[in-house]
Amino acid sequence: MEGSVAEWVNLVVRWFHVVAGIMWIGQTFLFNRLESRLAAAARRGGARPSVWLVHSGGFYVVEKETSPATLPPSLFWFKWESALTWMSGFVLLLVVYYSGGLLVGGPEASTGRAIAVGLGVLVGGWVVYDGLCRSPLGRTPAAMAVVGFAMIVATGFLLTRFLSGRAAYIHVGGMFGTIMAANVWMRILPPQRRMIAATAKGEPFDQSLAAGAKRRSKHNTFLAVPATFIMISNHFPTATYGNHYAVPILGALILVGWAAAALIRRG
Repeated sequence: MEGSVAEWVNLVVRWFHVVAGIMWIGQTFLFNRLESRLAAAARRGGARPSVWLVHSGGFYVVEKETSPATLPPSLFWFKWESALTWMSGFVLLLVVYYSGGLLVGGPEASTGRAIAVGLGVLVGGWVVYDGLCRSPLGRTPAAMAVVGFAMIVATGFLLTRFLSGRAAYIHVGGMFGTIMAANVWMRILPPQRRMIAATAKGEPFDQSLAAGAKRRSKHNTFLAVPATFIMISNHFPTATYGNHYAVPILGALILVGWAAAALIRRG
């Protein structure tokens, strides 16, 4: 790709990716914080717990309906932000790494192996994560966090055998983004559709559907912060992917990201 054209494509796709990501992650954290505030209001008692917000010169009152008798004429969905973030991120991955000469590296490097491992991690990361969530381990958050962390660090080490350090880091971030987008489209939206269909028929819906979607949304908040850390890391090679201790540093960034996400959720 001719130099100036490639640079413009990189710039436009990167801008689109960042803006879509801001919208998606911001909404994810907003709704998770509303959940925690509404739960706290419910514990304090009252017939209809609510949260009051003030923003842009107005007051907003938020209530949660767990079993509405009817649906309003307009129901707003929050889904396209995740799809657009993932798609633009994948295009950016192709432009910068797969066609930009930054993919291959490591002692067992070859272009074919690097491509297979890179794409395999994006798909396999979701398959393994989803399997863990659906297993008995998924019902114990602390145990799943420990096992998940160990597997993430092992994945980071595997990637450094085939990919450049920069590409290894970005593929871990891409794996997080893929898990988050798949959570939205495969584990959050389908239960919501079933809940809406049941409500439209005047039937009660299975509350476990709501609980499962809420759990996956919570996971997304804990993936978003370290994913952002990792995406930014390509600007600081000496401190991160270019360091002799690149994989331990990657693990530390993930732990710091999880801690930051916990603080943001509690705020």
